[in-house]
Amino acid sequence: MLIDLTPAEKALKSLSGAIDSALDEEFMGRLTDIQQKTIRAGVIQNFEFSYELCWKMLRRILIELEGSEEITQLSRKDLFRLAAQKGLMADPEKWFIFHRARNEASHTYNEAKANEVFNIACDFISSANKLMLNLINRND
Repeated sequence: MLIDLTPAEKALKSLSGAIDSALDEEFMGRLTDIQQKTIRAGVIQNFEFSYELCWKMLRRILIELEGSEEITQLSRKDLFRLAAQKGLMADPEKWFIFHRARNEASHTYNEAKANEVFNIACDFISSANKLMLNLINRND
């Protein structure tokens, strides 16, 4: 069964664009402090839903490869470990960090935590794009 990965692909493109804007010093230099914080908040929000779509698409692909009964019983950490064993991702430990950051971003807000999650989101995009390429290849 072919799985529609388009929502995750679009989310990652949106996140990538938001990160590019936030890291563009010339662009950010023309903005007010409030506007800069809004851009960074947009990166964090994009990271949250991109992460969610990535792990859910990963889960769907693994269900197709391994069967529903085995996959639905796995914890998220075990799902990431299995994905690494299957060659879908390189480093499940990074995904544990992404998961923690996603949870922290949605449950607490302070400037230091926002900066930390922003930096993790910048790291996430590379791992997520690699994952997406692997999911696309396995989905064909």
